[in-house]
Amino acid sequence: MATIALVDDDKNILTSVSIALEAEGFLVRTFSDGAQALAALTNDPVDLAIFDIKMPRMDGMELLRRLRQKSDLPVIFLTSKDEEIDEVLGLRMGADDFIRKPFSQRLLIERIRALLRRADAKGRSPDEAENAPMITRGRLTLDPQRHACLWDGKPVDLTVTEFLLLQSLAQRPGFVKTRDQLMDSAYDDQVYVDDRTIDSHIKRVRKKFKMIDDDFSAIETLYGIGYRFQEG
Repeated sequence: MATIALVDDDKNILTSVSIALEAEGFLVRTFSDGAQALAALTNDPVDLAIFDIKMPRMDGMELLRRLRQKSDLPVIFLTSKDEEIDEVLGLRMGADDFIRKPFSQRLLIERIRALLRRADAKGRSPDEAENAPMITRGRLTLDPQRHACLWDGKPVDLTVTEFLLLQSLAQRPGFVKTRDQLMDSAYDDQVYVDDRTIDSHIKRVRKKFKMIDDDFSAIETLYGIGYRFQEG
């Protein structure tokens, strides 16, 4: 039974979404502002969090920034239709998904289940992960069993979505993966994301590698087509 943190200053959303999630068997912890949530989630982590962007005291962006310093907890942002810039920024900061208000509760539940299934791979036992061997591509090492990524032996902290995208590219170095193929690798079939979401995740992955290696260029963009990983 997964525990979900719901952070929003709208009491109606807190109530209605909590009822819907609990009806699906989730445990739900609710918070009305980011500062309150940060303290609680730091001391008592959950399995997944849903953050509203616009909140008093500490907004969702700042909450995510601080949380990402210590945790790769799967995070879904709730955003209004007029917050496209915030959406792109949030993805680059490490959000796993976005849902725009007003939203279908069924859609939210499907997105939650998809993220939890992906995150569950991190907790597999060695026997369950036998079909996910280590991947070594030049200076890159990926360990799907431990959700670990190394570049020149140095750890790179990736979210679940980022890890799955990189793994998809690294499985066939030199071959181009379209955005649709990358979507299929990182998201369930019933979950639709647009090209911008994939692009934002890739930009964040590159940024994380460049923090370790200024010359990192292993992920190449083929404009209008997709991306590929080069071992050289």
